Amino acid sequence: MSARILGLVVTLLTIAAVAIGTPARAARRDDARPIRIDVGGLKLNSVLLEPGRKADLPPVVFIHGASTSLCDPMLSFRTKLEGRAKLLFVDRPGHGNSDFGGDLYILPDRQADVIAVLMKKRGIAKAIIVGHSFGGAIAAAFAVRHPDMVSGLVFLSPAVYPWEGGIAWYYRAASAPVTGSLFSTFVVPPIGFGTIGSATASVFAPNTVPQDYLKKTRALQALRPATFRRNAQEVAALSGWAKVASANYHKIKAPTVIITGDTDSVVSPRVHSEHLARDIRGSRLIVVHNLGHKSDFVAGDLAITAIETVAGRKTNLTKAKRTVERQIANDGKD
Repeated sequence: MSARILGLVVTLLTIAAVAIGTPARAARRDDARPIRIDVGGLKLNSVLLEPGRKADLPPVVFIHGASTSLCDPMLSFRTKLEGRAKLLFVDRPGHGNSDFGGDLYILPDRQADVIAVLMKKRGIAKAIIVGHSFGGAIAAAFAVRHPDMVSGLVFLSPAVYPWEGGIAWYYRAASAPVTGSLFSTFVVPPIGFGTIGSATASVFAPNTVPQDYLKKTRALQALRPATFRRNAQEVAALSGWAKVASANYHKIKAPTVIITGDTDSVVSPRVHSEHLARDIRGSRLIVVHNLGHKSDFVAGDLAITAIETVAGRKTNLTKAKRTVERQIANDGKD
């Protein structure tokens, strides 16, 4: 590597450190003060919002997907749900401002276990668990391993089964045992800064990325070398984990709603959501036309209706689905 290129890489890494900053500071707003709590071997960062006087829902726990942090579900759900329930947003191990822990925390089972400990320490005995994408695997593991702590489940574009085709080349490179750290440190930041906008657009596609999404969700956190590598290791291990874990999904008894988009090119609706709906008896599958992978944001109102549904409130999921589809169609005309 020439001195000029090395200098460029170091400069970009320095910019990354400044731009990414501290996740805890990014999430702080009003009473939303992130707190790191020891859950046995590592500390998890989380934000707890207390219910208001007119709360009408049980506690809700949000589990974010890959390459994100608690800032992502907070952007999608805080404003619309605050006051209606006790809301817990958590940085998964190795993401946001949570500790990494050892290699065991790469798998959804162990992540589910420490989230269960966090809930108890935050005063939540039972909750509706909402998981998006990779977070859906953790929600499924949580429901299997801690059924008494689950009052309902909402899966949003979940990744919960083994799939064909492997993973993206950069995940393979970053998760490699020996060279993965070097790749994550010297290659990812400079390339990531130039491609994070297009990568985010592909995750939302065919839907529109909201204004200031990258800033509001602190998306640049995902380019931190250690975080990028941990994320890659999680993704690389997920399919193998799901091959074994999915055999237990039929044991899930909690009220369940599964929301997916028929144009999701990141996580196949057929391989994951449709299969999950067959495995969880009594679950409700909602497939939204022209919705991509970001069902948590683009179909946020539908997700809230799903939360209300599993909480036992009288709702109309079909109507809520049609409303979202109209919104998506109108957005495409702008």
